[in-house]
Amino acid sequence: MRRVSRIAVAGVATAALAVTVSACGSSSTSSATGGKSKGIGLAYDVGGKGDQSFNDAAFAGFQKAEKDFGVSGRDIEPQDGESDADKAQRLETLAKAGYNPIIGVGYSYAPAVKEVAAKYPKVTFGIIDDNTINAKNVADMVFHEEESSYLAGVAAAKATKKNHIGFIGGVDIPLIHKFEAGYVQGAQSVNPNIKVEKQYLTETAQEGGFSSPDKGQNAAQGQIDAGADVLYAAAGLSGQGVIKAAAAHKIWAVGVDSDQYQQTALAAYKNYILTSALKNVEGAVYDLSKSVIKDKKPLSGEIRGSLVNGGVGLSNSNPAFAGNADIQAAVKKAEEGIKNGTIKVKTS
Repeated sequence: MRRVSRIAVAGVATAALAVTVSACGSSSTSSATGGKSKGIGLAYDVGGKGDQSFNDAAFAGFQKAEKDFGVSGRDIEPQDGESDADKAQRLETLAKAGYNPIIGVGYSYAPAVKEVAAKYPKVTFGIIDDNTINAKNVADMVFHEEESSYLAGVAAAKATKKNHIGFIGGVDIPLIHKFEAGYVQGAQSVNPNIKVEKQYLTETAQEGGFSSPDKGQNAAQGQIDAGADVLYAAAGLSGQGVIKAAAAHKIWAVGVDSDQYQQTALAAYKNYILTSALKNVEGAVYDLSKSVIKDKKPLSGEIRGSLVNGGVGLSNSNPAFAGNADIQAAVKKAEEGIKNGTIKVKTS
């Protein structure tokens, strides 16, 4: 289990669904044809499994659900340049095969989930980061990313030695604007005059903003050259390049979605990962799977993770962060303010 702080994700189960191929098992849940479910179906977002971030958080939940509920599943990778029709076909293949629930990891699955859920009303579908689908058999799993980003901004402002920090977003879309807005607001709550570099890697996901570590590394180098000494990236797989650049220059990086200090693939850089703004995609996947497979009461509608319910938070794995009393006090104060409503976090 990853280690998280007392000010972070608490009490939400871990889980994740992905889209590669694995075996199948059985449960007593209803499938598309009314028979037994083969287990969980997971379709990954851009970047796929191995991003050490968003998709891997989903996969962690997927694995835990398989183990805890005695089922197997099937997870499928995205393809370069795929269309909404390709995504719909992928989800329909999972539904026809008897998987239930079926989860699309990422907002880009919205059109496909809406289309396929209508065809298979006995199957429960989930989608991460989208709440535009109004259907009885769909769970819209969304998060207050701005809240954990606010805490990350507080931590960054306390950690910087130059009063100069940076934000790198993968794609210039409203979802990633929430990360930026919270981060900047949190940093400015500590120091209103702090300088914040801001950059988005691409205008669309198809251009590789969430899947290009080289783009992340180049953007990070530019911000480091400009003087920033703490960098926060909300960029999926591209964020690995940001962390690599930060470590090369011995400055702080702030991870995202998963506790990136704990990720094996990032072990060489872990001493430069101050903390991570957590988004409990694991728990969302796990809880939806539990509701279908074990509880027989499928979740549906909007399900939103926040600081209050443990759906977002800040990791406490790096001893340099956990042992810094000044940072810990500032983050705890900010968390309390968000929870009691005295701090209103911006989303844009």
